[in-house]
Amino acid sequence: MRIRTRLVLATLPLGGALFLPAAAWAWPRPDAGDPFTMTVDDVACRTGRATVRLHNQTRQLVRFDLQADGESVSTGSIPARRSVVRHVPVRKGSAAEVEAYSVAEGEPDTLIDSTRVENDCSWGRGRRLPYTGLPADLIAKLATAGGLVITGGILWWYGSIWPRSTP
Repeated sequence: MRIRTRLVLATLPLGGALFLPAAAWAWPRPDAGDPFTMTVDDVACRTGRATVRLHNQTRQLVRFDLQADGESVSTGSIPARRSVVRHVPVRKGSAAEVEAYSVAEGEPDTLIDSTRVENDCSWGRGRRLPYTGLPADLIAKLATAGGLVITGGILWWYGSIWPRSTP
């Protein structure tokens, strides 16, 4: 392959990102028409709850419904240009799909944002796991190295006796 062809192939993804700027954004931006935005923090290990912050972008009162795994956790309203904070419980060792809906009279609820939150906190408070021996990957590496040394020794020995010459 010629150098010129390689350079063209290497610059194709960069050129595509420059000519298609909407496709180049890796993270979706909030919709300008949404009445509020939602941000979700990681789960606090002490409480087992994720902090959800809803920020009203409009100049009027907005009603919301906050759901976790399809069940309503909190409902209420957000004052104009203000934020409210709610806490969503997440069981240890599991995850929850947190969804924020905009509620308006006479209209179906509109999904504003959703995100998945995992509670991956350690289950013991400050306790350490018991010592169970050397790590399995270290043992496997040592066994492989030992097997290679033994195989090499057998091949060395066999190579020294194989091309025998008969007297």
